[in-house]
Amino acid sequence: MTLFLIDRNILYMVIILNFLKGILIGAGAILPGISSGVICIIFGLYEKLINCILNFFKNIKENFKFLFPIAVGGFLGVIIFSTVISYCFNKIPYQTKSLFIGLLLGSISVLAKENIKESHNRLSEYFSFFICFITGLALIYIENIFHISTQYTPNEFSTFFLIICGFFMSIGIVVPGVSSTVILMLFGVYSTYLSAIAVVNMNILFPIMIGCAIGSLIFMKIIQFLLSKFHSQTMFGIIGFSLGSLLILYPTYSFNLESIIGIMLLIIGFIIGKSIK
Repeated sequence: MTLFLIDRNILYMVIILNFLKGILIGAGAILPGISSGVICIIFGLYEKLINCILNFFKNIKENFKFLFPIAVGGFLGVIIFSTVISYCFNKIPYQTKSLFIGLLLGSISVLAKENIKESHNRLSEYFSFFICFITGLALIYIENIFHISTQYTPNEFSTFFLIICGFFMSIGIVVPGVSSTVILMLFGVYSTYLSAIAVVNMNILFPIMIGCAIGSLIFMKIIQFLLSKFHSQTMFGIIGFSLGSLLILYPTYSFNLESIIGIMLLIIGFIIGKSIK
């Protein structure tokens, strides 16, 4: 009986933790420069999420237990953090960015160590890392040169166009280090998307969600194939994308109290990132 209660308590704790992780994954879908895939990497959920979603009907009960709290958390993360984290990024940017950088670096260090141990073809793996790292930097440059309009024009885009936007937005959700916001900026719908979240305008959100769901399944299938056939090269590429995207968060540190607190949070985030998996 005692063992049963312990197992139930562990199960509830896992569900709560996955729910909280889902909230941050949802936040990654809406913040400029942050990728949901990177957040999944931080929490060590990336490969398991892909496998559970693509093989959902092979073990519905277990996959549902794993995915449901993350999905609910992700939905709430989009709603809540569109305001909360945006506020933190605007009001305490040094501290917020530093914490995210630390979490990401800590997680990537573990991921890199694991894959270097299993490395078989160093040349192809490092080439994959380099190409993806440069691509990540290029996406940062693209994001920086785009001006984000705050004007909300909900009737400007057709339903079909919004589905296409959602389809390509899914790349940023599935591929770590590729920001969904960059893609939405390229299509010119980012401000409309944020405004639609704020007022829960389903005329905008529903077609984007449809395109995003279709795209996510397709791109997850591609990632799953790459992981099965070229696992180490794909993981090195993911590390490259993640490190490349990291630079968009880098605040300009100086010798003042704000920067010192930021550096301390970076170190704390690094320690948490190394142990959180």
